[in-house]
Amino acid sequence: MGEQVFFENYSPVGDLTTVAVCIVIFILIATSYVKRTKNFYIFVTIVVYLMLAGLSDVFYHNLYGKITNGNYNAVYIIRVFYHALLFSNLLLYVVYIIVMQNLERKKSLFVRVLAMIIYFVVIITDIVSVVNGTSFKLKDNAQAFSAQNVFLYGYIGFIAIIVYLLIVSRRLFYRRVMWGFYGTIGMSFLILLIQGRHGQSSFTVASFLFPVIAMLYIIHSNPYENIEIGTVDTGAFEDMVSRSYRKKKDFIFTSLYLPELDVEGKSIPHEIYETIRRFSADYFKGTMLFQISSGHIILTAWKDSNPDYRDKINRILEAFRQEYLKYMYDYKIVIGSSIEEISRGNEGLSFINSIHRRMKINDIYTVTLNDVDRFNEQKYILSELIDIFKKKDLDDPRILVYCQPVYSIKRDRYDTAEALMRLSLPNLGLVYPDKFISLAEDNGFIHVLTQIILKKTCDGIRKLLDSGYDLRRISVNVSALEMRDDSFTNDVESIIKQSGIPDEKIAFEITESRSETDFMALKNKIDEMKERGIKFYLDDFGTGYSNMERILELPFDIIKFDRSLVLASGSNERSRKMVGSLASMFSDVDYSVLYEGIENDQDEERCINMSASYLQGYKYSKPIPIEELTGYFTKGEA
Repeated sequence: MGEQVFFENYSPVGDLTTVAVCIVIFILIATSYVKRTKNFYIFVTIVVYLMLAGLSDVFYHNLYGKITNGNYNAVYIIRVFYHALLFSNLLLYVVYIIVMQNLERKKSLFVRVLAMIIYFVVIITDIVSVVNGTSFKLKDNAQAFSAQNVFLYGYIGFIAIIVYLLIVSRRLFYRRVMWGFYGTIGMSFLILLIQGRHGQSSFTVASFLFPVIAMLYIIHSNPYENIEIGTVDTGAFEDMVSRSYRKKKDFIFTSLYLPELDVEGKSIPHEIYETIRRFSADYFKGTMLFQISSGHIILTAWKDSNPDYRDKINRILEAFRQEYLKYMYDYKIVIGSSIEEISRGNEGLSFINSIHRRMKINDIYTVTLNDVDRFNEQKYILSELIDIFKKKDLDDPRILVYCQPVYSIKRDRYDTAEALMRLSLPNLGLVYPDKFISLAEDNGFIHVLTQIILKKTCDGIRKLLDSGYDLRRISVNVSALEMRDDSFTNDVESIIKQSGIPDEKIAFEITESRSETDFMALKNKIDEMKERGIKFYLDDFGTGYSNMERILELPFDIIKFDRSLVLASGSNERSRKMVGSLASMFSDVDYSVLYEGIENDQDEERCINMSASYLQGYKYSKPIPIEELTGYFTKGEA
C-alpha cells in the first residue's frame, strides 16, 4: 500500500547546513596538516559526494515546484543521482573501514563483493522503479506517491555490513575509536527514524554527516604539536617527505636543534618560539613547521615557490646569529633541500639526525651529496648493530677491544688502561666509536655492546693475570643511559664473576649527565657496585656541562681531565693556574686526577706539576689491541 509524501514537509536547512559543514571541513584540511594516506583520499571523496548530495537534494525539491507542464523527467534523474551519491557514500564507508583495519584478504573480498552487490541492486532497482512508477511518482497536485522504500532497504543493508565490520575488527580497533564509529552511525540511523515518523525528509543528507565528523576527528585530525607557532609532529614530516617524492616536488629545509632544551622536562622558551614564528612567516612562502622533539624543529618550504631560497636562508642565518647573542642557547643547524634517494625511502628525518649527530655545537652545516654516502654507511653500521643486538653473543667477533695504556706517576709504570671499542665489519673494516656509539645509544643497543666489551675485557685481564703481569685495572666506558636499567648491576656483576677475575680489576668510566633521572640512577648504581671494589671514573671533565655540586655528590675515584684542559693550561699562565687549582682541589678531597691527551714532554711536565696521578695519551701509546698490552705492563710487583 502506497503513501503520500508532501513536499511541504521538506526544508533546505538540513541540506544547506551539511554543505556548509563540508566546506568548513575543506577549510580545516587546507589550513592544517593532514597525512595524505589512501584513506584520506577516500575521506575527501566522501565529503565531496556528501556536499553534492546536499546540493542535488535542494535542487531536486526546488525544481519540482517550478515545473508546470507535467514533465518531471529532470526531477526523476536528479532524484536517482541524489540516491546514487548517498549510496556511493555508504559504499565508501565500507571501503574506508576495510582499508583502515587492514582486513585479511578473504574477509575483505567477501565484504567488498557483498557491498557492491547491494550497491548495484539498489541503484538499478531505484532506476527501474522510477521508470515504471512503482516506487516513486510525481503528481500534478504537488504530491509525491511512494509505494516502496528502496532507499530504506539499501540503507539498512549497508548499515548491517558496517556494523559487521566493526564487530569483526573490535580486536584491531582501539576500543574508543570503534565506539566512536558506533555512536555516530547509531545517531545517523536515529535521525532517519525520527524524521520518518514525522513525514520529514529534510535531514537525510545531514545524517550522513555524523560518520564523516567521526572520521575527521578520530582518524584524520592532526593537531598542532605546538599551537603557539603552528608546528605539527614527526609523522606529518614523514608524510610530507613521502608526498613530495610522489609528486616530484622538491622542498628546502632548515633544521634547528637546541641540545640544551632537548631533555626531559624542558621546552623551548616563549621568546625562541617568537623568533621561529617570525622566521617562518617573514622569509618563505608556504612554510611548514615540524616539532620533532622538545628541542628540535624543522622548517620546510616548497622550492618552486621560493626561487630565491638561498638569499632567504642567508637572511635567516644572519637574523639567527643576532638572536643567538640575546639568548645564548647552544645550537646545531642543518640546511639543505630534498634529495631523491633519501625521499624515496622516506628517510629524511633519519638523514637530518645523522648529520646533527656528527656536528659540533654552535655549527651550521649545508647538506651535500657526500652526506648521502655517509648516511648509507651509517645505515649499514646500524644494520650490523641490530644484528649484534638480536644475537646478544658476548663473544661476537665484530666487537674488538683496543686499549690505551695509562701511566701511573706514583708507581712509574703502566699498570692501568682504558678499554676502547671498535667494530670490525665486512664492508667497512675497522669502525671507530664516533661512527657507531651515538647510533647504539639512540636505538637502545648500547647496553649489549657494553656487555660484550666488558666480557672481552675481563677475558683479556684474565689472560694477563694468568701470565703474571702487574695489572691494577682496566676501565670500560659506560653510557649514563644504561644506568636507568634495573638489570645493569646484575648484568655486569654476572660477567665479572663468570670471568673469575677480582672485581677491583674492572673500573667504569662515565660521562656526567644533565638529567635528574640519570643522576639518581647513576648515584644508586655507583653505590651498589663500589661495595664490591669496582672503581669509577668521571670521564671528559672540562667539556660542555659540569656541575661541581653533583660531581662531589657522586663517589667517583678518578676524575679524567679532558684534552681541552691540557691545551688550555698550556695557552697562558692564568689558564694554567685555573686548571691546576681544579686538579689540586680534587686531589685534596681524595680524588685521583688523570689527564688525557698528553702528546709531548711539555704536556707531561705541566700536568705532573698540576696534581696529576695518571697520564694518558699518544705520547705513551695510541690505542692498541688488548693482547698487545704485554708490551707495556711488567711482570710481578714493583
